[in-house]
Amino acid sequence: MTTPPFGRHRTKISPLQTPSEETIAYAKSLDGQVLGPGELAYSEWAALGLELPDLPTMRHYRLERVRKQLRRLDYGGILLYDPLNIRYATDSSNMQIWTMHNAVRYCYIATDGPIVLFDFHNCEHLSVHLELIDEIRPAVAWYYFGAGDRVVEIAERWAAELADLVRAYGGGNTRLAIDHCNEEGIAALHRQGVQTFNGEEVMELARVIKCQDEIKAMRCAIATCERSMEIMQAKMEPGVTEQRLWSYLHAENIARGGEWIETRLLASGPRTNPWFHECSSRVIEAGDIVAFDTDLIGPYGMCADISRTWLCGDQPPTAEQRGLYRMAYEQIQTNQAMLKPGISFRELTEQAQSLPSDYLPNHYSVLYHGVGLCDEYPSIYYPDAWADYGYDGILEENMVLCVESYVGRVGGHEGVKLEEQVLITADGPVLLSAYPFEADFLR
Repeated sequence: MTTPPFGRHRTKISPLQTPSEETIAYAKSLDGQVLGPGELAYSEWAALGLELPDLPTMRHYRLERVRKQLRRLDYGGILLYDPLNIRYATDSSNMQIWTMHNAVRYCYIATDGPIVLFDFHNCEHLSVHLELIDEIRPAVAWYYFGAGDRVVEIAERWAAELADLVRAYGGGNTRLAIDHCNEEGIAALHRQGVQTFNGEEVMELARVIKCQDEIKAMRCAIATCERSMEIMQAKMEPGVTEQRLWSYLHAENIARGGEWIETRLLASGPRTNPWFHECSSRVIEAGDIVAFDTDLIGPYGMCADISRTWLCGDQPPTAEQRGLYRMAYEQIQTNQAMLKPGISFRELTEQAQSLPSDYLPNHYSVLYHGVGLCDEYPSIYYPDAWADYGYDGILEENMVLCVESYVGRVGGHEGVKLEEQVLITADGPVLLSAYPFEADFLR
């Protein structure tokens, strides 16, 4: 067994305790991010002519995006708990799904100062190779599962340590943004003299404009998703269950360095109307429509959010199935063509192609949404939701949006889900998703 060059109980890496080159080299030799997605993914991307992202350049770009927002809002720093926000700001990841619902990992970013990552017990070695992280400490976990009836006590200890960082590196600015935090922690920080603000605005606006290396990473993730879709489609035959079919998408994504799938949105036959049935043990039959939304987090942690609808079996689609499919196809083609820098969210809401009245009550929740490490800002709504939820903004170059359509008549037997992922450029929309549509439906 190889012995690591740092002790098992090493709990802190600080500027005064810098890890040796041997330590970093050892950590890199074991780290999945450094090893990369693997030969299967690389060979497929090379065959498609895709370029790999420069990860250090991407990391520096993302951190500066965060700090630009912190300066704009006059915050001395930000505390991140959401693992996707930590990933964006530092490229550090650890048990992403588990830490979404267990508050055991967080990161402090000074607007003009160090990045301090507080990681889960004995996980310091996972991030020693990341050049942006200045210090790694053990997290103080005060969520109820870990702290029980000592939540308030341990939250005070947590707040005192963070307040020390704010005072040391905030330049006198005690305004701290936080993306997620329970009220006990907010109260404890206030008692320490730290002012707290909603950090979601900081991170959503930071993440909205992609650099070229992020776009390269996203193209790779989409290529992995679409290869996985191709294998899933080849496995679709009468007698397979929805869950078994969905499992192929998961398996092939993971085999290529992908990470997880956010939802279980695959349905067949009558379960396609209305939308949002999660995949089940239903046996797919010949002649069934099969509709799905990938919501896939692929290599490099990038999201590939693509929807397609297929027909199981060798028979031609029915006239009703063709009608549903054409309506969805025409909607996303028309709405995709509208995307350009300078158009407002409200203009898209008001001018985008909608649906006939007997289909409108079942429409998808949004016309468009942003996408990056997951579904992101903005959400652009149908006109009927504008008064309750709509907000305005302007599309900019290098935003990435998904164009959505779900078509299912109220009381109808089946429905069709389609979605494309689109890059906004100075010359208009550029498709990032390329999986073919079903020619038999469009005849």
